Amino acid sequence: MKRIFDAQLIGPFIAMMLVAIIVATTTDRFVDSGNLANLSLQVSIVALIAIGATVVIIGAGIDLSSGSMVALLTMVLAHMLKFVGLPLPLALLLVLVCGAGLGFIIGGVSAYGRIPSFITTLAALIALRGVALTFNSGSPVFSLDPLLETIFYGTVLGIPLPLIYLLFFFSLAAIVMTFTKLGREIYAVGGNPAAAALSGINVRKVQTYTFVIAGFMTAVGAILMSARLNSGSPNYGQTLELQAIAAAVVGGASLAGGRGNVLATLIGALTIVMVQNGLNLNAAPSSVQNIVLGLIILMAVGIDMWRMELSSLLSRIFSVGSKSASGHSKVAKPADR
Repeated sequence: MKRIFDAQLIGPFIAMMLVAIIVATTTDRFVDSGNLANLSLQVSIVALIAIGATVVIIGAGIDLSSGSMVALLTMVLAHMLKFVGLPLPLALLLVLVCGAGLGFIIGGVSAYGRIPSFITTLAALIALRGVALTFNSGSPVFSLDPLLETIFYGTVLGIPLPLIYLLFFFSLAAIVMTFTKLGREIYAVGGNPAAAALSGINVRKVQTYTFVIAGFMTAVGAILMSARLNSGSPNYGQTLELQAIAAAVVGGASLAGGRGNVLATLIGALTIVMVQNGLNLNAAPSSVQNIVLGLIILMAVGIDMWRMELSSLLSRIFSVGSKSASGHSKVAKPADR
């Protein structure tokens, strides 16, 4: 039972299935093919940004800036396409570079300035939203490029492009975090920075890299956001950072660092989006959705904090149960005469 409880994929998968069953019993529209297709598109943005959030959390950091960064990058993309007239491929490339660059700045300030990532990214959350408001006098920009929508709504062999993006980036992230030197260093730094430094790892550089990855993945999410709505707005991305963090935590990533799995994060993202989709289908107001999201984060963090105690308790319960069962199964032998 302890091994099952500690498994990084079993727990999030069971939670996701329970949520799916609960939502399906509350509304028949959940299993509608159109709703499921919309669900697969809706999860793509949250899940891709959650990759970066998971990497930062594994490295013992936190990223609160992704929502505001999405707003800024959608406005940057809109400005380049609508007012500068750059070709779409070049504009997309520059947005990716810009996202990675913003992550480098945030990570460098946090790591080399020795400022807690919570404070650094909280400041970035406020500042980046403010910078986004300086574009186009704070007004949204619509009708960016006819080809932009195909990036989100296009298909390849009948498969929606967002699902292909998910498959590619999650596979790449899993390979990097499992089989590369950088991935092992991120786990080492998150687990014990002092021990990692003694083993020759440049802790500050690795911490900076985690934010570069997060910034790049946020840029990918911003591109998909603009492609989905064919626009840019300083109001996009609100609470998106909380959804990404919730997806990582529900997927089993430990806020203490050193523990997490990007594949489990995908399951966590699906769980979060299913909850929101179920509330939408049941006409729940946005205030209730925010409350539920907050409770999900609280419960996920609580389970993470009490993981060892819960696993030990389950081990004792099932150990006592097995001993009791074996004791009752024994039958005393009659004495020899």
